[in-house]
Amino acid sequence: MAPEVAEAEAAIVKSDWKTAESKLAAYLAAHPDDARALFDAGYAADALNEVDQAAAFYQRAVKADPKSFEAQLSLGLLRARQGKLIDAKPALEAATQLDPGEAGAEAKARAWRALAQIDRADDPAKASNDLLEALKLTPETPRDTLLAAELAAAANQPDAAEAAYRRVLEKDPQNIQAEAGLAHILIAKKQFAEAETLARKALEQAPDDPALTAQLATALVAQDKAEALPLLQKLHEAHPQDENITRMLAEVTAEAGDAAGSDKFYIALLATHPADPELLIAHGQNLIRQLKSAEAFDVFTRATNLAPEDPDGWTGLAYSASKTGHHSITLNALTMRSKYLPDNPSTYFLWATSYDMLHDRNSAITYYHHFLEASAGKFPDQEWQARQRLLLLEKKQ
Repeated sequence: MAPEVAEAEAAIVKSDWKTAESKLAAYLAAHPDDARALFDAGYAADALNEVDQAAAFYQRAVKADPKSFEAQLSLGLLRARQGKLIDAKPALEAATQLDPGEAGAEAKARAWRALAQIDRADDPAKASNDLLEALKLTPETPRDTLLAAELAAAANQPDAAEAAYRRVLEKDPQNIQAEAGLAHILIAKKQFAEAETLARKALEQAPDDPALTAQLATALVAQDKAEALPLLQKLHEAHPQDENITRMLAEVTAEAGDAAGSDKFYIALLATHPADPELLIAHGQNLIRQLKSAEAFDVFTRATNLAPEDPDGWTGLAYSASKTGHHSITLNALTMRSKYLPDNPSTYFLWATSYDMLHDRNSAITYYHHFLEASAGKFPDQEWQARQRLLLLEKKQ
């Protein structure tokens, strides 16, 4: 090792970065391809937060000696901190294939863990393998367990994700990421009461967190708790541009019986997403609740054209078509709906009245009887109408 480099490294040991930088600059002017000096210069620049200069030195060190583990690792970690993941990944992958030397297994495990973080978004399975490689070298940490849980959730492995989140919380009961992650899994598994408890606990630590508040609202909505609506209203006021929150608020507002209030949110969402069939169906249902059958008919026609596999669209079209005198369209909509859902008293009544209006007496009689058998006293007004029509229709036979 050249004396100048040795002096620079002595300064680095003392965290005297400026002295090290000065000595290395003078040395590298005469020895521009010395891999060790280039790495040291990058290390000093990195410590001084001269990020671009540090990256340049690390790249030169790698070019001078591609087998330099420390240079490859440092370059990869620096690029990852900068968010330049495309540049970070090759350096980190190279580091995992090199002998770490004095840096040891822990440094090599850092490379594998950094790769896992990079791969998690696009390839959760590969990220899991990266993490396993790190765990072969060093013991599992709470951060590893949390990452394993998140990767399992991303790979649609809810049981594995739940187990990992619970392991994190056993060791760190206040880990807010684990609480949020587990709450998300429990909501997906329809374990809403426990999800509510977790979300409330996490919100004690982060009371203004919108994701946690949305989780709590979701759990409350699923349990039909009245607290959900004011919670969502407050959340929407704080985050008016968050469409997921707006959708949830629109749904809960409709369930609370305020169709007009709910529809304001759906109309705003449709202005941005005019061809979203779910929004159209929800908008159409609100129009029906407001007795705006003609408008609902047009909306459900659009929705069924966009999403012919959604039975809710056909249900809405059948009802609005019946109310607007399009009885043939009602029958067609009911036929399409029956591909996806069984009939119920309401649809039997629509079949019957539509056939009745189209003067198909035998079919009307059949469906009025189906309706009366299925309704079992739950729809007294319609049952009275059905019996009156059957008296007339069967009398004509």
